[in-house]
Amino acid sequence: MDLSFGPRYEDFRSEVRQFIQEHGSKSPQAGNSGSKKAMAWQTLLIENGYAARTIPKDYGGYGGSPDIIESRIIAEEFSKKQISTGLGGQGISMLVPVLLEMGSEAQKKQFVGPTIRGEMLWCQGYSEPGAGSDLASLSTKAVIDGDDWVINGQKIWTSTAHLADWIFCLVRTEPTKPKHQGISFLLFKMNTPGIEIRPLVDMTGDANFNEVFFTDVRVPKDQIVGERGQGWMVANAILGHERGSLAPPDAAQSRLNGVIKLMEEKNFAGEKVIDNPVFRDRLMKIQGRILAMKCNDLRLLSAKINKNQDTQLASMIVKLQGTELRHELESLAIDVMGELGLAYGDNPYIKGGGSWQYQYMYYLGLIIGGGTSQIQKNIISERGLGMPREPKIERKD
Repeated sequence: MDLSFGPRYEDFRSEVRQFIQEHGSKSPQAGNSGSKKAMAWQTLLIENGYAARTIPKDYGGYGGSPDIIESRIIAEEFSKKQISTGLGGQGISMLVPVLLEMGSEAQKKQFVGPTIRGEMLWCQGYSEPGAGSDLASLSTKAVIDGDDWVINGQKIWTSTAHLADWIFCLVRTEPTKPKHQGISFLLFKMNTPGIEIRPLVDMTGDANFNEVFFTDVRVPKDQIVGERGQGWMVANAILGHERGSLAPPDAAQSRLNGVIKLMEEKNFAGEKVIDNPVFRDRLMKIQGRILAMKCNDLRLLSAKINKNQDTQLASMIVKLQGTELRHELESLAIDVMGELGLAYGDNPYIKGGGSWQYQYMYYLGLIIGGGTSQIQKNIISERGLGMPREPKIERKD
């Protein structure tokens, strides 16, 4: 049985390997996503079709045709060498796909190119102190005054707001309509007068989240995606891309390769850790789950081309499966390092620049962020499997 992709794709694999051999040294290290080196690497990837591959050239992309196998080959070869597959983040992974689908021609030309090149950083204004899991209950409001929206309210858990150039933000514009129908989706600069940002330090020790306050913030009324009151539809499209981007299988595969390297280098009681049956068993279980993630990802990629496929349930499991798996994977690496797994910060004995410890804490947070695992399980059971809705406890005043 021949399980190869065939001569054409093997030639393409050779091209990818040649690119990595010639340019792999230019790849930035993890955590340097905002550096000049990372942006130069992103430009190189776009020019060669390894990032923004199917985004039209008119909007700054490579302009290639969708090809599932080519996408898989790129992911496989980059992960083998632990080479960066390019910039990510909320603008590239979440906003750009929705702008390409729902944005105006002017918005596509203004925002897509600078965003995919890393020249324009975005944050997401969704959650509020009183509207977390029940996002549609948000109360930040926007009213028309002449040619502007005037925004007042507060957002919380706003990732990278302290670094972002722009925000895509949900606001209530139709207060008399049902909560899901009264929301609009606005785009505006983060240096607009009236915006205050207060960083929130999380368990990684960094301020990855922020509180954002809006006081009479004026935004041109044409900076809206879709029509007034259609924000919930746009938001749901964004959430689908968000949950798919929080723990992609290609990144998990690259980290798994790093764990295997650690296990081959580290000795325990006179033997390599990879030869220890307990650790090897944990590794093989994670390998199997990553393989399942990759197969599910292929299903979703296929559905983007073959529109008649029903992938509702397949897409629902991505965030739950991916974030919990990454947390377990980083945990395995920490255990493999033994006492050095406890090193953090500026400890001189730290391995991998502290990325294993950082990612362990980061993905523990992502099990909560972007919709908690408990919320994800409810979505899967109720919307995906058709099970009865979770009973609501009556309030007793």
